[in-house]
Amino acid sequence: MTIQPQAQSLHTFSDDLLDRHDATALAELIRNGDVSPDEVLGATLARARLAEPVIHGLVATIPDNAELIATEVCSGKNGPGLFSGVPTVIKDNTEVKGFPTSHGTAAIGSYPADKTSPFARQLLAQGLVCFGKSTLPEFGFNATTEPTHGSPSRNPWHLQYSTGASSGGSAALVAAGVVPIAHANDGGGSIRIPAACCGLVGLKPTRGRLIDNDAAKTLPINIVSDGVVTRTVRDTANFYYGAERFFRNPKLPAIGKVEGPATRPLRIGLVTDSINGHATDMQTRAAVENTAQLLEKLGHRVEPMGIPVASSFPDDFALYWGMLAFGVRANGKRLIHPSFDKSRLDGLTLGLDKSFRRQFYKLPAALWRLHRSYHDYARAMASYDAILTPVLGHTTPEIGYLSPTVNFDTLFDRLTRYVNFTPLANATGAPAISLPASLNEHGLPVSIQLMGKHGGEQTLLELAFLLEDAAGWPRIDQHPDQLVAGFAP
Repeated sequence: MTIQPQAQSLHTFSDDLLDRHDATALAELIRNGDVSPDEVLGATLARARLAEPVIHGLVATIPDNAELIATEVCSGKNGPGLFSGVPTVIKDNTEVKGFPTSHGTAAIGSYPADKTSPFARQLLAQGLVCFGKSTLPEFGFNATTEPTHGSPSRNPWHLQYSTGASSGGSAALVAAGVVPIAHANDGGGSIRIPAACCGLVGLKPTRGRLIDNDAAKTLPINIVSDGVVTRTVRDTANFYYGAERFFRNPKLPAIGKVEGPATRPLRIGLVTDSINGHATDMQTRAAVENTAQLLEKLGHRVEPMGIPVASSFPDDFALYWGMLAFGVRANGKRLIHPSFDKSRLDGLTLGLDKSFRRQFYKLPAALWRLHRSYHDYARAMASYDAILTPVLGHTTPEIGYLSPTVNFDTLFDRLTRYVNFTPLANATGAPAISLPASLNEHGLPVSIQLMGKHGGEQTLLELAFLLEDAAGWPRIDQHPDQLVAGFAP
């Protein structure tokens, strides 16, 4: 097969042994002996080699001995996990022994990790086979995956548009059909944003649901959660079921094995405009309102509700965001790697650092209010089962719009207008899931977000199963505008 250079979109789905199988189906084929793990990995690498020259979802070129590397790194290849033998990628801010970890930046060298991080062990214990690391923007600070030192990750639905971020490479690879499931993590929307841009399922779990990596444990407020992006709700549900078998936080109710929608009627709050005052664009608002109407038709009660935290939240979270950049620039050699070179940081990181240093004295009060947001949110959710919101303030932008080369003040304004719904779940620790809803005029997915009570992932997954069955989500290989699929015999 050859790539068509005029293609607007790209996918690798074909009648090979991977077909359109999700991770659950592939694992079942492997368990039954219909295909071998080696065959599945080989077919996956073949798809990756076709897609990578265009979408750039992987940090490094796939080596000729990738099968051997994956076998050596991933002891779970033939293990007992739910996804045994299913290939995946792990985001390049998470250590996997033998793979370099670059955090999406040119500011550190490329050195193989000497250990596998705690969460990566939890993920790999499910039998997933890691063959590479997926791209992200520098330290995950941006909402698009466009590193200044490399090619941008491109959205398979339309190659001139962003994949979102920070788990943009993972989302691109899953949407394009290279892998059915991929690692993602989320400190301000970084699971949900790329899932929304690429038409995937992306669940940010409750704080503490999964094992924290070491970096998350050092934060004054742990806003970072790990997870996955997938093409089906059952893959996401099965991932969390499998993860609980490896580790279960006794302070949270178990999710268990969620296999479909529940029949009980739910009370769902509706929020369409963000707390920072920027209006949601018409296409995004329509997707949310249409979902609300569908949920009501399916027997649930949907009603408008107020923003469940203080009006200071956007400024407080922005200050915290700047604090993280300040910490990276000031302590990169100690916290990240001895090779750290602050002169090679991108414009967004440097701009966030400078912004924080101008107003650092506000941090104690901001931290107090961000801590309080957990309780504010819990009180607001006392009479609701879930909240329906947009994922983002407007539809997916073109590549370049959020580039770290854009003037910082302009870029920061654009980011606050775009990423104005997802951070709430990070500060409050609540679970939230991104789900596809429709396509815009450019053939790009428009998604919605459901937020839940603390520990309420089961309810979110049940609602996700309901919407997946009822809404008939768009498929990249059945594009209504007949965009070129990206490959031809």
